[in-house]
Amino acid sequence: MQGTNNISEPKERYMSSQGYKVATARTPSDPSIRFGGAGMITSVYNPHVKGQQHSACRLKVQSESDIIQAGEVHCFNTLCPGFIQVDSEIPLDVSYEDHISQRGGTIWEDTMYIERDLVNGNWWLLLENDYTEVGFWPRKIFTHTGLAGFAKSINWGGVAYSPTDVAEPPMGSSFFPIENSGYDAYCKKIAVLDVKGKTVAVDKTITHIDNPNLYKVLFKPLWVGSKSSFYVLYGGPGDESAQV
Repeated sequence: MQGTNNISEPKERYMSSQGYKVATARTPSDPSIRFGGAGMITSVYNPHVKGQQHSACRLKVQSESDIIQAGEVHCFNTLCPGFIQVDSEIPLDVSYEDHISQRGGTIWEDTMYIERDLVNGNWWLLLENDYTEVGFWPRKIFTHTGLAGFAKSINWGGVAYSPTDVAEPPMGSSFFPIENSGYDAYCKKIAVLDVKGKTVAVDKTITHIDNPNLYKVLFKPLWVGSKSSFYVLYGGPGDESAQV
């Protein structure tokens, strides 16, 4: 995907969905383009949450009202409606207690892909460096105009949830991004799959933040050694005034 690399969402009025706030980057809208999946490597952080709050990184594949999500608990929706697990070696609600990134210190990462089977249309969840096929969402659970076909939009970044009347929790490293992968929560090596299953690197996205006072997101090329690649950098303190 070619073009300028960082475009803000057009100025529109957004309503957060049922207590969710996001700081994400997505593929630009283009009716002529369809996707057979997407992937990323994400840094693993553990922002402080309490009660029913949660805060995590998310990979989202969408077409019309059909959505598949994966994140730091692998199956982002704990119930995973319709998901069929085929490899029990990697539990969907795996704990990262021993592999949590330390801002400015050791950074732990996780690899995840959501990929459409070109033969039968099922959507597979692939995890870890060896792209283990953990399970799939059957094509039959999706609508004809939705993910029974190919995806129309891919989304990477952070999402935080708080129940109504409860202040928003931190996201990512709990700090706003400063364009440093040693300190920022990130998605790197973000990629999409075309309709033939070919992996294509992403160098252009549209960023969106529900509340820029609480969270921020950047899509930037960062240098690691002698190589440069694009990162989605996201995070923020949430509503600090309500945190104890």
